[in-house]
Amino acid sequence: MPVPASFNAVLPGRDAHHYIGDVWYQRIVQVPRGWDGERIVLRLDAATHRAVVWVGDTQVTEHEGGYTPFEADVTEHVRAGEQMRVTVVVNTELHWHSIPPGFVQELEDGRLLQQYFHDFFNYAGLNRSVWLHATPRTHVSDVTVTTAEVDGQSSTIGYVVAVAGDDMHSVRIVVRDADGAAVARADGAEGTARIERVQLWRPGAGYLYTLEVTLLGAGGEVVDVYPQPFGVRTVAVDGHRFLINGEPFQFTGFGKHEDFPVHGRGFDLAVMVHDFQLMLWIGANSFRTSHYPYDEAFLDYADRHGVVVIDETAAVGLNLDTGAGVLNQAGPMDTYSDTTIDAPTQQTHRQAIRELIARDKNHPSVVIWSIANEPDTIPPAARAYFEPLVAETRRLDPTRPVAFANFMTATPERDVISDLFDVLLLNRYYGWYANTGDLITAERLLEAELRQWAQRGKPIVMTEYGADTQPGLHSMTNEPWSEEFQVELLAMYHRVFDRIDAVVGEQIWNFADFATRSGITRVDGNKKGVFTRDRRPKASAHALRRRWRGDA
Repeated sequence: MPVPASFNAVLPGRDAHHYIGDVWYQRIVQVPRGWDGERIVLRLDAATHRAVVWVGDTQVTEHEGGYTPFEADVTEHVRAGEQMRVTVVVNTELHWHSIPPGFVQELEDGRLLQQYFHDFFNYAGLNRSVWLHATPRTHVSDVTVTTAEVDGQSSTIGYVVAVAGDDMHSVRIVVRDADGAAVARADGAEGTARIERVQLWRPGAGYLYTLEVTLLGAGGEVVDVYPQPFGVRTVAVDGHRFLINGEPFQFTGFGKHEDFPVHGRGFDLAVMVHDFQLMLWIGANSFRTSHYPYDEAFLDYADRHGVVVIDETAAVGLNLDTGAGVLNQAGPMDTYSDTTIDAPTQQTHRQAIRELIARDKNHPSVVIWSIANEPDTIPPAARAYFEPLVAETRRLDPTRPVAFANFMTATPERDVISDLFDVLLLNRYYGWYANTGDLITAERLLEAELRQWAQRGKPIVMTEYGADTQPGLHSMTNEPWSEEFQVELLAMYHRVFDRIDAVVGEQIWNFADFATRSGITRVDGNKKGVFTRDRRPKASAHALRRRWRGDA
């Protein structure tokens, strides 16, 4: 089985595609002889949705959550210059205490069905890379860099360095510019450094510095060196304005998916770069990692090219009233209860937030933490569930705004949690799921609701809006599913956005068509993309290019 790839996309046939349970991966690898005396680490960038890992016959780690990395120190279980056997058992199942949640339903004939409440296919396996690497025994284990202040032509950055191993050490840092020249120095594992004539990281201009951390032993010898790229920029919310470096920013872009034919959600550098180039072509300046953290290479690329990111946890489907529940045919259920979403689910969610921030905190492209997509935020129990998670997010990172993507039925008078957040992310489908085909009524209702939200005094980013569109289907009367209807629906939304100052962003659902479960509303997947699944433009792509870039 190739890694990275979704095994249930690679293997043909229904049995593999709908497989539920454990999938075993195993490989024999050679440990380099030059690693003798080093700390040897096995790292998995992700295993969807959970994994247990062995080296030889010894279990070395296990992990819950399918989209964030984990690792194990395997030094005591291997020998430099010899072979090692790595075994990973990946479990595909979603249950009530996983993020995202789901349940396995047993039919009368004994067959099992994986049920879940989100609208993308449950691709699983080792969707990202697995690494064997070495570090010194005493090593830099974590680095955090923050922009403390920007004052005219200079900036102060804060840094914290964590070290594992021998306590007899000291830390020295050097800040280097993009050409490698030293522009600031400091001593100590925690402190500040001042950069004169600073070049800011800006949307469209991803200037990066490097915090070069040198770990010195008791005798002054170099023990470890770790380079941490970072950008100097500030993010703030001021009333209806979203500010980057003190300047108002308007989001243009998409919700996306890590999804492509044959390898499913398996990471592919060529597809990633092609997608970024398509976003550049169309004039998008941002995207949301809907609905899970993407491979970190996405953020590295966004950092270097000045693309703005709303970074989201895998907390999608915390809503048993979205319409997705109709597909599981299990009957109505309360979202928050002792038998559905409960305290253990919240704990898994909390850990997902911690791991997201731990991985992505140094990426200047990330400007908002989105801790959930379309949860049920109408019942009072939603506030008890989310309030501690918001507090935890702010504790872990007080430098970025916190948000969640609000579901369509949670209107201003019904939603019970939006006051906890800094930015309003709204998913709305007037003209498609509601008032289907009637864009006149849809425009009136959309504007009325957005004006209600605007009274909250917070910036609004429309993080989902769109219409399923069959490529090549044309209509003189702009019928739903036609390319003409998608163009007209998006134009209607944009007219409304342009009339409301509080709307500071438009991220269309979706960048490209993607795979979902089959069903009467999903023929070969979700077709709301402005590009097809193999990245061919629909008519809407050209219309968006004209809006966002002002050219044909």
